[in-house]
Amino acid sequence: MAMVEVEDLQVRYGRQLAVRGLSFAIPAGEVFGFIGPNGAGKTTTIKVLATLLKPSGGVARVDGLDVSRRPRKVRRRIGYMPDFFGVYGDLTASEYLHFFAAAYRIQGPRRRGIVRDVLALTDLTDKADTQVDALSRGMKQRLSLSRTLLHDPDVLLLDEPASGLDPRARIEIREVLKELKRMGKTILVSSHILHELAQICTRIGIVEAGRLVAEGALEQIYRELGLKRIVHVQISNVSDDLVARVGALQGVASVERQLDRLCIRIHQETLGVEDLLDALRGLGARIFMFQPEVMDMETVFMKLTEGKAT
Repeated sequence: MAMVEVEDLQVRYGRQLAVRGLSFAIPAGEVFGFIGPNGAGKTTTIKVLATLLKPSGGVARVDGLDVSRRPRKVRRRIGYMPDFFGVYGDLTASEYLHFFAAAYRIQGPRRRGIVRDVLALTDLTDKADTQVDALSRGMKQRLSLSRTLLHDPDVLLLDEPASGLDPRARIEIREVLKELKRMGKTILVSSHILHELAQICTRIGIVEAGRLVAEGALEQIYRELGLKRIVHVQISNVSDDLVARVGALQGVASVERQLDRLCIRIHQETLGVEDLLDALRGLGARIFMFQPEVMDMETVFMKLTEGKAT
């Protein structure tokens, strides 16, 4: 059963149509990456699912409930994390969570236990008595995520949870999301950076200008778009013969010998990055730098545009 269903969703701001007929479904326990540039319609769609906006057309459901007709029941089933942190900066992290737990009518010893558990889950136990204003941005993001978990929702709607974070904080958020995935939560998480979500999502949807332009498992989208992963390799014993043998490997699309490295393009559905590393070692290559290139959204969208034009 789909925990989240969006059918021909349309949202209009005045004369501007921000969401143009979006349709997708997220089965229970899946992590769906909602990916697109700023202004693509991600936040608008999430706000509809969070019962904060009424659609101009189409329908959105959470656990079978129409978000427009049954908003109160929907809110009991969702945890919504917006793309900005709220106020109440003069409270401690613990007080902040107790405040929101009380809003969910969680009382007494049960509330204390829940606050303690969500602080532990998001690795904030040692910051329980720290004022919110004194927390780093990454800690505030984890605290915001803690708030969404207080009432143990089945569905999490996370809008750019790693936005503006440094690399360490991004990793910390990603590890928390992996744990929530293991717990069986159904998660819709948005980002404008493809590789941020690649490790945790079961499927992704790419949205542009309010339309869904691709949907499926990441490997499936790579395959459909014909995207090639680029890997930069520095080899101490490089030779023309070795370059030729690398180029002959199944799954290698091309090998370019540059000034201080090889630029290897691979068909990732045929030859994974880890498999390429093993294959190079098998050929006797002495590797002192191996760097897969990040697949960014610009590359994906350029390829999608090329596909439409041909």
